[in-house]
Amino acid sequence: MDSILIGKIVNVHGIKGEVKIYPYTDDTYNLSKLKEIYFDSSLKESYAIKSCKIIKNMLVLKLQGIDTVEAADVLKNKELFIPKLVIDETDTYYIADLIDCDVIDMEKNDIIGKITYVFNTGANDVYEVETPDKNKVYLPAIKQVVKNVDVKDKKIYVKLMDGLI
Repeated sequence: MDSILIGKIVNVHGIKGEVKIYPYTDDTYNLSKLKEIYFDSSLKESYAIKSCKIIKNMLVLKLQGIDTVEAADVLKNKELFIPKLVIDETDTYYIADLIDCDVIDMEKNDIIGKITYVFNTGANDVYEVETPDKNKVYLPAIKQVVKNVDVKDKKIYVKLMDGLI
């Protein structure tokens, strides 16, 4: 089963074994609903979550079996994973699935480059694309530009608007 890296334990919180999590997403609300987390990408070592609260965009978790500061301190710097869920919605993808996809100009049938990074501007995501000559191109992830995303074949087909590149 595939996994997703969601954050890292950065410190202990309080004296009852709680841990403070730096989340790798801005969706802390949905992370706070988790029932268990994993300490490895193979999803073998899990801990049940007894409670979770959000403090200043950080998660504070109380994990089953971690009841002292000393036990929590051992967990510092551990990365946290969850199982990757199957997404049935169209036009919805995990960012990790977009990284290294070939970006192809539909009109010229040319490869523009590969996606190296995705960031959000508030209005939409922006794809950072590294061209074969190692330059960076930034494409807005909007319907007028991104026409087809095939994460299985690692290809994204785009229609470039005037002045975009």
